Amino acid sequence: MNAVITPMDNPDLEKHTPMMRQYLSMKAQHAEMLLFYRMGDFYELFYDDAKKASELLGISLTARGKSGGDPIPMAGIPYHAVEGYLAKLVQLGESVAICEQIGDPATSKGPVERKVVRIVTPGTLTDEALLQERQDNLLAAVYEGKNGFGYATLDVASGRFVIAELATLESLEAELQRTKPAELLYSEDFSQQSLITGIKGKRRRPEWEFDLDTSMRLLLDQFGTKDLRGFGITDARLSLQAAGCLMQYVKDTQRTALPHINAITRFNQSDSIVLDAATRRNLELTVNLAGGRDNTLASVLDATATPMGSRMLQRWIHQPLRDHQQIGLRQTAVAELIASGLFEPLHDDLKALGDVERIMARLALRSARPRDFARLRQALALLPQLQQLLANTQSPELGRLKRQLSEFPEELALLERAIVDNPPVLIRDGGVIRDGYHAELDEWRRLSEGASDYLQQLEVREKEQTGIATLKVGFNRVHGYYIEVSRGQSALVPLSYQRRQTLKNTERYIIPELKEYEEKVLSSQGKALALEKQLWDELFDLLLPKLSELQAFAMAAAELDVLSNFAERADSLNYHQPELSDKPGIHIEAGRHPVVERVSQAPFIANPVTLSPERKMLVVTGPNMGGKSTYMRQVALITLMAHIGSFVPADKAILGPVDRIFTRIGASDDLASGRSTFMVEMTETANILHNATAESLVLMDEIGRGTSTYDGLSLAWSAAEYLAQRLGAMTLFATHYFELTQLAELMPQVANVHLDAMEHGDSIVFMHAVQEGAASKSYGLQVASLAGVPASVIKAAKLKLQQLESRDHGQEPNVPAQATLQLETPPSELELLLGRLNPDELSPREALDLIYKLKALAN
Repeated sequence: MNAVITPMDNPDLEKHTPMMRQYLSMKAQHAEMLLFYRMGDFYELFYDDAKKASELLGISLTARGKSGGDPIPMAGIPYHAVEGYLAKLVQLGESVAICEQIGDPATSKGPVERKVVRIVTPGTLTDEALLQERQDNLLAAVYEGKNGFGYATLDVASGRFVIAELATLESLEAELQRTKPAELLYSEDFSQQSLITGIKGKRRRPEWEFDLDTSMRLLLDQFGTKDLRGFGITDARLSLQAAGCLMQYVKDTQRTALPHINAITRFNQSDSIVLDAATRRNLELTVNLAGGRDNTLASVLDATATPMGSRMLQRWIHQPLRDHQQIGLRQTAVAELIASGLFEPLHDDLKALGDVERIMARLALRSARPRDFARLRQALALLPQLQQLLANTQSPELGRLKRQLSEFPEELALLERAIVDNPPVLIRDGGVIRDGYHAELDEWRRLSEGASDYLQQLEVREKEQTGIATLKVGFNRVHGYYIEVSRGQSALVPLSYQRRQTLKNTERYIIPELKEYEEKVLSSQGKALALEKQLWDELFDLLLPKLSELQAFAMAAAELDVLSNFAERADSLNYHQPELSDKPGIHIEAGRHPVVERVSQAPFIANPVTLSPERKMLVVTGPNMGGKSTYMRQVALITLMAHIGSFVPADKAILGPVDRIFTRIGASDDLASGRSTFMVEMTETANILHNATAESLVLMDEIGRGTSTYDGLSLAWSAAEYLAQRLGAMTLFATHYFELTQLAELMPQVANVHLDAMEHGDSIVFMHAVQEGAASKSYGLQVASLAGVPASVIKAAKLKLQQLESRDHGQEPNVPAQATLQLETPPSELELLLGRLNPDELSPREALDLIYKLKALAN
């Protein structure tokens, strides 16, 4: 195949055919996107687009004809199957410009007039078929300044617009981890490329799109205000620059008004408990370490009735509150829903609401489909029932939601009059507007629908007049009306019949009377469909004035869904209401890990934890697989759950102020950034030591394992000492360095706890129960045996362990130093030989030879 050409390779459009000139000029305007060019029943792609689509979608690449002297690489997809292909492309981070025929082929001279009517990008999706219903789909923009970063996100499918001023790279990384944008806009001089490598839909934008004055003007035009003071964001210069670029991008891609984007809010880290990127990963809040959704906190907590409730719950999980008053309002509402049992009927009614939030966005963009309006009608009809259920509730939060779930009788009546009970998918198919809604439409429909009676009468009459028994009158979309006669009786056809089509065994004819009727019927069908489309457009005009109130109703319904879900989870899973205190500390009785207890086949062992100003750090020891990580994570998850308003898996929980949660649990190589496991571990540790405070909850697991014993022990000791004495952070510090248990003797605010295990012969039973004091041993050899390490290796290890313990016996180090871990002398050849020896595998002759060899070595 000849080299693929592009518009840039061959700028002289005159060399190409008229159709390709039209294609190339449109492609030049959308150079970074795949261009779907409509030709009949297919969307075609040409040149590099065809080559790329062929690889991404697995469709055939062909070369048909020539233009400008070169073959035209070409690939196509059926127009009726476009949504499935679009879904695959946006998941891969691609953007698509859809070019439709807008001219009439019958009257066009040369190529039919076309234009790009729709642009689909990963971050601007609103179509139901392209979106994951229980996950936010965010477009984001980031701008780098001298003193930090500006970050903006927009959910086009809901209109939620949020900005944040971020002072550090760690804060930006945490926001990217929290929001997980489907598409990210960044400036040409953005320096932190390694931070965004994992985002598929990256778009590099010119620097001028981040201009502050331009951004302000765009936002003021969008919100229809004179200034931005009412939003409290006038000082957020960097994030306003990001928001302006984002707004321009949305306007360019959507090519329509955006009335549902009517406000902008500022995310302040001080309002919520800060979770850095490593903590969000380690706690597996909404995504597990393998990248899936199973066995996450969200998978356990999410039994919501609606997709919009599920999305709100995930936002709450990633943004736990610090305001005890606001949390208390949620708790009171959940408690009332449990006590009254209302959560069960509420769940059923809310489930019938559907995803009203995203329907509102499609209404605003005028892209809603007939079934969207049918679902909206169903949702509005349920509001009186929801009002009745909430009529006698007492909690302030439920009262507020009840007021926002106001009824819309006029809009409901309009939709009931206008839309049929079960509308088709698309308005272009017709049959959406109900009979009786519009007199003229009814008249055109009666004319077109009366065809069946007329055709039956015509068929009977023609059979009688011609004597042709096989004569039939029919219709198809390609050839219109016809009279069909079998080939065997075609000799009986009158001269007035004009042949229209010849088939294998039949002939089809038309007569002047039928042709005249065809024109009349098709004209009436066309007029009926055109009028129906006009009435459809008018429905948007009638509903849009209520858009803001309908959006408020959708948001209230989503929040009611989350609170009702919390009540159901508490009732089903035996969760209890936590107590929030102004006194520092964390006290949990019989706490459980919310995820592990659900997936574990064995009964879960509940455990306590007490952290206070007098007991700031717990040094956690015990065997591998004994449950240290589970115990630590459950403390963090219980704390987080309490701060989103959920009840918690514990008999009792009293929680003081918490400003941050840090976890350093496990690590892996970051090959993309050239960082080893140990480097990642130390980077996360440094972040904790720089940013933790006395109100922070810190989980530290096995610090120092990635380097030599001396270095690792020294680092672990110093980090623990810094956290306990310098920062005073509430800390769970798991370790296999038993030397660290001596911290409790040196510092009154440090205590030892351990997870117990019992030996049974050569095996081990994990008790998973937390006990006060340090563990007596690590049981490493027993765990290795469980893992399938060969028995000979375990046996040699036991011998080596005895040697090490005997040499270190009697040493009582106060601090980790070289003297506390004396290096043993290298094993002798005799010791190595004995370590490898398995007497059961020796023949008598081999045993005798071995005795002589041992004697020689001993001498």
